[in-house]
Amino acid sequence: MANVDAPFGLRPIRYLSGAPYNGAANKYFAPSTYATSLFIGDPVVKTGTSNTTFTRGYNPGTLPEINKATAGDGNAITGVIVGFEPVNGFDSTVYGAASTARIVLVADDPNLLFEIQDDGGTLAATSVGLNAVLIYTHSGSTVTGRSGAELDSTSDVPAADASNQLTITRVSNKPNNEIAANCIWEVKINQHTESDNTIGI
Repeated sequence: MANVDAPFGLRPIRYLSGAPYNGAANKYFAPSTYATSLFIGDPVVKTGTSNTTFTRGYNPGTLPEINKATAGDGNAITGVIVGFEPVNGFDSTVYGAASTARIVLVADDPNLLFEIQDDGGTLAATSVGLNAVLIYTHSGSTVTGRSGAELDSTSDVPAADASNQLTITRVSNKPNNEIAANCIWEVKINQHTESDNTIGI
């Protein structure tokens, strides 16, 4: 039975220690000047600034600003979006619309492991342990709020390359998940801005 082609971005599942992911996240800021929509499961990266004014109960400097992480070799990732604070308590979209200020919940622990679907290439069990990059062939869904990010298995296939964004740790042991096109893999962020001994942005 073929795998279902249903990308969802990066989904946190547990820590390197084996402890389950408990929903922990830190708050970041997407300003109204950022003209790109954000979705749950999108990888994001700090821009090197923060909110500069009092923002919905948060003092200046308390919400680091983020953008969607660029796919490809050498591009860093701070974490993955797991939710958004409502704009006014009840009236807001399930995703972060472009040019709309949102407070974004980001799973940013560098020891987190994630699930991600590949983009339809044919990888093998021997891909476990290799490095990989992201690809944005699909847009996020404004209905479900889910990301369209995938693991690139076609245009930049996994390799032993320390500058790649992800490290493949295993195939996800899910029912009907075959090592074939659109397989779901478990990965760790390899180019992580919150890892020890990384230079400031």
